[in-house]
Order: sequence, then structure tokens, then C-alpha cells
Amino acid sequence: MKKMINQAENIVSEMLQGMLKAYPNMLQQVADLPIIVRKQKKQQRVGLVSGGGSGHEPAHAGFVGYGMLDAAVAGEVFTSPSADKVYEAIKAVDSGKGVLLIIKNYSGDVMNFEMAAEMAAMEGITVSKIIVDDDIAVENSTYTVGRRGIAGTVLVHKMVGAAAESGYSLEALEQFGNKVIANTKTIGMALKPCLVPTTGKLSFELADDEVEIGLGIHGEPGTHREKIQSADQHVDHLLEKLLAESNLSAEDEVAVLVNGLGETTLIELFIINNRVADVLQSKNIRVVDTLVGNYMTSLDMGGFSITLSKLDSEMKQMLQAKADTVAFKRG
Repeated sequence: MKKMINQAENIVSEMLQGMLKAYPNMLQQVADLPIIVRKQKKQQRVGLVSGGGSGHEPAHAGFVGYGMLDAAVAGEVFTSPSADKVYEAIKAVDSGKGVLLIIKNYSGDVMNFEMAAEMAAMEGITVSKIIVDDDIAVENSTYTVGRRGIAGTVLVHKMVGAAAESGYSLEALEQFGNKVIANTKTIGMALKPCLVPTTGKLSFELADDEVEIGLGIHGEPGTHREKIQSADQHVDHLLEKLLAESNLSAEDEVAVLVNGLGETTLIELFIINNRVADVLQSKNIRVVDTLVGNYMTSLDMGGFSITLSKLDSEMKQMLQAKADTVAFKRG
């Protein structure tokens, strides 16, 4: 295994320390816990907390900052953070207006974040939650009841974060967040497995001439395997499924996220986006915003996902609002 690490058991703590030392004016740590919060705490606004297992960087700590998250809780690689750590994050960001948890739909994450919310409620902190389930590929996967939460979560962070910054109440934020989730759909595919540094093992096996459609960001099984084809052919197949789920019509406005899973180059991602843009244009679907890059990875997995978010005027306004985080800047 060739990885630039020291001891496997220190991967997460050393990664977080490196991030904090790179961005000391933007981020700080809660005590000695794997919790990253804004340097300047947001006041008189609802706090936003997300997180999950490490290995998906820049998610989620890379999205802590103005216009997005207030705190991100990092678990060990591909392992949900414990409830007591999420609880500490809730306490750290609460300014009296309540806290909203943005949870990717994995059983461990949902259980631990909900337990933390109950702990915070006993301390008098009002906590609500939204659960992101944007992956249209698979229902009831290895770690999930229902659909999984994947790269579309980043768009939820962005839009809900802007709404929180503008002063939405906790109830209004929960309602808005659920609207964003309902209109955000993602599907991906893998070209090669990732190497999990804590075990030194590949997350799954895939033949050199095969791809897996609908694979999860932890290596959970997708819908099927097939022979590798051209980029345009694979994009057409994925978009056919996305468009069938997205209830899009001519003149509708969308945001597009072409997300790399870690190894796939920007050359490839822009080639993928080239086809996405052409297909949407041919259907008279208006692309308002496009993001291309590594936003929610799976260590060094080869592959990508495509997210479409159908926008109304409120979502569009929040998507285009200012954001200033390590991994997402706007305005």
C-alpha cells in the first residue's frame, strides 16, 4: 500500500490538524474532538451541523464557513461519528435559535445524529433534522434503509446554509431543506475501487474492462456491472435514469454537479459535463449553475456522479448567495 500517512490510527486526527493549520483564520476545533467549527461563531441564527465518516473530503469539514455549515463532525474512515461527538458539535454552534442536523441517509449516521439530538434536547437545545437521500440507484443498500445520501448533500449544504445565514427560523429551514432534498437527484458509477488506508484492502473488486453503475460512496453494491464504454454513452445512460426521476420539463431550471470520487481527473469530469450540458440543452432544460470537481469523494476511487437539482426561485436565490468555505466559495 502506497499512501502518504504515518500510523493508520492517526489518519483522521492528523488530517484535521493539517486542515486547521492551513486555514487558521477560518476554522477551529472543539476541544480535542474531531469537530471543525467556524472561527467566527454565527450569532442569532440557526446552527447547521453535518458530518459522517472520513474519506469523503472535502466533505464535510471543507464546507464549514459563511453561507454553509457551522460544524462538521468527522468519524473514522467510512465510520459514523459517535453520538457524543455530534452532541458536542450541537452545543458548540447553538446560539439560541436552534440547530438543524443535515444527515446523509446511512443507518449509523441517522442513529447517532438522532441520539445526539435527544441528548441536546435534554439540555434545552431545540434540534431538528433533515435526511438526504438523493441517490436514485439503489433502495435499501448495505448500510441504508431507503435511498443513500451522496454528492447531492453538498447542494443541500449550500442552499440550506444560505437560508440559515439569511435568518430563516428552524421550522422554515427544515421545510426548505426537505424541499431541496426532494428536488435533488444523483446517480454515479465506479471505474475502480478505493484502497482503504486503515485496512490496506480494496473496497471491492472490479475487472479492468468493467464499470459498476450506481455504486455507493463506501463501495456498497450498485445496480449492475457492465463493460466500459465511451464517456458519452455512460453519461447518456445515467442521465436517462436521472431525468426519469427528476420530473423535469422544457424551460425548467437546474443546478448540475459533476462530482469526482477521488481518482478521476478534471479532464474526464469536464468531458462528462460537456455531454451533460449538451443533453440538457437538447431538451431545453436551462442549466443555471454547474459545479465540476471533487466535492464528495470516496478516498481514491475512480468514478463520478451526476447530480441534478430542479430549482425554483427560492432555491436559485440560495444557491447563488455568498459562501466562503475552504472548498466552496461564491460571491
